[in-house]
Amino acid sequence: MSLQRANLTDPVSVAPAIAAAPARLSRLPEGMELFARPLIPLGVVLTLAFLVVAGISFARSAGLVAALWGASAFAVAIWLRGGRGWAFDLSFAGLIATGIAAGELMAGNSAELTVMFTAMQVLEIVTALVLIRRFAPADPFSTVDGGSRFLIAAAVLAPVPAGVTAAGYLTLIHGHDFLSTFQTWWFGHALGFATLTPLAMSITRRRLRLYRPPLRMVEAVALLLGLAALVTWLFLQNSLPMSFLVTPVLLLIAVRLRLLGATFGLMLVGLIAIGATMYGYGPFAINDALSRSEQVMLAQLFVVLGCLPTLLVSSVLEERDALAAAAKIGKRRAELASGAKSRLLANVAHEIKSPIGGVISIADLWSSGQLGPVTPTQTEMAAMLVKTARQVEALAHDLLDVARAEAGAVSVQLRPTDAAGLLEDMRRAWSVRPETRGLTISLTRDPEPVVALADSQRLAQVLDNLISNAVKYGAAGGRIQLSATRIDGIVRLDVKDDGPGLSPEKQAQLFEPFNRLGLERSTIEGHGIGLALAKRLVELQDGRIGVTSAPGAGATFWVELPAA
Repeated sequence: MSLQRANLTDPVSVAPAIAAAPARLSRLPEGMELFARPLIPLGVVLTLAFLVVAGISFARSAGLVAALWGASAFAVAIWLRGGRGWAFDLSFAGLIATGIAAGELMAGNSAELTVMFTAMQVLEIVTALVLIRRFAPADPFSTVDGGSRFLIAAAVLAPVPAGVTAAGYLTLIHGHDFLSTFQTWWFGHALGFATLTPLAMSITRRRLRLYRPPLRMVEAVALLLGLAALVTWLFLQNSLPMSFLVTPVLLLIAVRLRLLGATFGLMLVGLIAIGATMYGYGPFAINDALSRSEQVMLAQLFVVLGCLPTLLVSSVLEERDALAAAAKIGKRRAELASGAKSRLLANVAHEIKSPIGGVISIADLWSSGQLGPVTPTQTEMAAMLVKTARQVEALAHDLLDVARAEAGAVSVQLRPTDAAGLLEDMRRAWSVRPETRGLTISLTRDPEPVVALADSQRLAQVLDNLISNAVKYGAAGGRIQLSATRIDGIVRLDVKDDGPGLSPEKQAQLFEPFNRLGLERSTIEGHGIGLALAKRLVELQDGRIGVTSAPGAGATFWVELPAA
């Protein structure tokens, strides 16, 4: 049952007809959705006919060839946006041939010229379509590379085969000058592809949202009206050759209005500049020694060389905007992932701390004999158990500190701190530990007090970590040198060892969390979070931390803090 035959007053009869409509549309070949709406193909034919009539009636400057041609550019834009597939391409080719032929006949061309011009324009449109699909991306002007590929394919190469053929035909049959005819064809059609096609393709919902705020819409209208007024004034007077003023305004439009505004501005400049020159107005019509077609060619060169590069400027800005948006999204995702990781670390650390405390208590009771008589072997095993449990407990505390630091939950209280005295305390504490047996730990300090603006507890945590790493990785050198100096309002604390040193590649990864630089399977204990935590704690105290090292020359870890 069709909609035409259904009783529109009877819902029972209308419902099957409505339900059958999508089924009929779904039987169309893929990509043919544009032809499911008859008004769209009809509008394409009428628009093409209008553009052909307008070009022939108002833009002819070299015999039968127009200096500004938009029909081919419009057809390519609609073809690219309409769909693809053999059925769509064949149908659309017939559609545009119909529209162009109708326009040629309406403009008064003979049947012979109508057939020739229609064939040449269809050839040009198909050539442009094939080159764009092959060499340009789907949204060409969203990047500089895509915009350049589009302009070379559509504006530079596509008009050549049809232009050479049409110029040869008009030269042989109608006695035209081949070079002048080809130049006018190439420039006119290239300008259409470089202005009208990008304009039609740049009209998307994403770009139209840029003009949704009322102030931005007012700004766009004001800039484009200002450009139109400027170009009209420049090309309606013949006394002052100041066409160079157009380019800065186009650049401003590209910066403020991006691609859509830039393409619309280019179209305005092309229409006004070339149209005025054709009727004897403007700076390019001053020289009476040139023919009208030569004057028009100068106007075309002005648009191509002086104004068209602003299209690539807008592509640069579009690409930058896309990269900035992607970076913003990536940053947000990284922040969410970092937050989730910090919460996981905090939860894991909390889950570890409680049972480990119980293990340490039981092991202490066991080793002291409070749970019953113990043998020497059991006492040694209990001591090993306590040592291992305390290492896990230290790891849990470090994990908590890392999670709090990344979440911004670590608070520091900056006050004058005797940095040299704190470093001396650390030296004494480490000198009596079993793991430093055979190591010499020395301290060099300025004779004057070395006082930093720091959190003494957090600074001690940082220094303890640096000395611990020096003991672990630099013990082969036999000594560790500590120093505390004050230079130009900066307190610098150094921890130097004579170990194997670090390559530049390893130095770049040194402060990354959980990165042990390939020592995961070594006998040296560690988890790869100490230096990452130290870096965060130093930064919270408005300081800096770093390393100076070379392979085979040891390593010097340094901390710089503001002097009190």
